[in-house]
Amino acid sequence: MASKKTRPGQQAYRPEQMSLVTTIIERGSGNKLMKLYTDNQVFTHIRCEGTGTATSEILDILGLGSSEKDIIFSLTPISTARQLLDRLDDELRGAAPGRGIAYTMPLTAVSNLLAAVVTMSTKMEKENGGSRDMDKGQKNSLVLILVNQGFTGPVMETAKKAGARGGTIVRGRWVGDEQTEQLRGLASQSEKEMLFIVAPKEIRSQVMDAVNEKHGVLTDAGALVCSLGIDRLVHLG
Repeated sequence: MASKKTRPGQQAYRPEQMSLVTTIIERGSGNKLMKLYTDNQVFTHIRCEGTGTATSEILDILGLGSSEKDIIFSLTPISTARQLLDRLDDELRGAAPGRGIAYTMPLTAVSNLLAAVVTMSTKMEKENGGSRDMDKGQKNSLVLILVNQGFTGPVMETAKKAGARGGTIVRGRWVGDEQTEQLRGLASQSEKEMLFIVAPKEIRSQVMDAVNEKHGVLTDAGALVCSLGIDRLVHLG
């Protein structure tokens, strides 16, 4: 069957580049926040649970409540994500349900069908299509550390000595293939923990280097470290 050709002067439809909005907030506030996001044209969410790395004593002193966290991953076009964070920063900071952070990360690739469905659901399509260029000067990075269960405490301590302020822990399980599991350090145990650390770009490398040097794949911690650029970051509450 011949492919459908674009008429002269007609531009092929290209979904807007997607962004992943990650929100970390006090446990129990996730459902309220998702409703708030829906009201702001952000509809696609994945919700999971995590634990903050601050001690209960520090939390009590600061009045920040429980260290248990709701983590929400939301997929939306970049322009919509930026509008959402602008509103959170300008209008909703004091009224947001709970304390935490929200940040956006540009996705370099996503299936065309998924991008089209999400873009259309936001009702935010523009005549010229596409999005403006990404900000060149990203100020923050998300450092992701996959570590054997039980080692997040020492790893976080090392990261803090290198300049990190705190992080959030999410538990998981290694599901690599048999060949990968035979590599020393990559899967010495199946139970894993992911450590999410938001760090200014100026200290990103020193945090990653410190964790790699002390807790890398050849140690008992078996840490795997990577980082992703953050487009925009706002504090909630």
